[in-house]
Amino acid sequence: MLTDRFLTITFDYRGTGDTARMQAATGTEDETSWSTQSFADDAAAVLSALGVESAFIYGTSMGGRIAQELAIAHPDLVRALVLGCTTPGGSLATERGQDVRRALADRDYDARLSTTVDLFYTPDWVAGQGGYRSVPRHLFGDLTMSSRDANRHLRVSGKHDAASRLGLIHAPTLILHGAQDRFAPVVNATVLHEQIAGSRLRIHDPGRHGFFDEFATETSELVTEFLLSS
Repeated sequence: MLTDRFLTITFDYRGTGDTARMQAATGTEDETSWSTQSFADDAAAVLSALGVESAFIYGTSMGGRIAQELAIAHPDLVRALVLGCTTPGGSLATERGQDVRRALADRDYDARLSTTVDLFYTPDWVAGQGGYRSVPRHLFGDLTMSSRDANRHLRVSGKHDAASRLGLIHAPTLILHGAQDRFAPVVNATVLHEQIAGSRLRIHDPGRHGFFDEFATETSELVTEFLLSS
């Protein structure tokens, strides 16, 4: 895995994990404006605080949108960029279908869980895990988030728009996507590839939105090879 070859830095975004718990402990509300651009600035601040002058940046889904903004606004920090199952936002994005949106909004918990699992993983992998109830859920979001912060995150992701600025990304870039991704349709990977000069594109087939987790060994080997050659 990547942690075997690289020093890995991650942090809890505003509204999530220890960041949210520290906020709650101090009795303060974060009323700042949130966006993928401001979250990218947060990532830059973390790297600066750690004394990191440049890093390999790997972001998936919403994290991939934030990674785009980091590469655009803080190019000197980004030695190479990996974008997984993400979208450019704005006029160039192809959003998930209304059928997917309706299914994710189902009031029945079991129905929502089944929908989410099916969007992230292939049936064979789900069966191998022992069924829907036994599937690991670490990709499904921070279940400890307040409803307010969860809604703010949804708005952050939905408002992302790097469509007109992707040409400003000059870091070596690898774009990865699952061939059967309906959560963030795979056509978005092709658009990113067309807009980011010199980028490489790999579509994993089979693969859904969580392809990088289900096929972690293959994906990590591909990412490692790319980063070490960048």
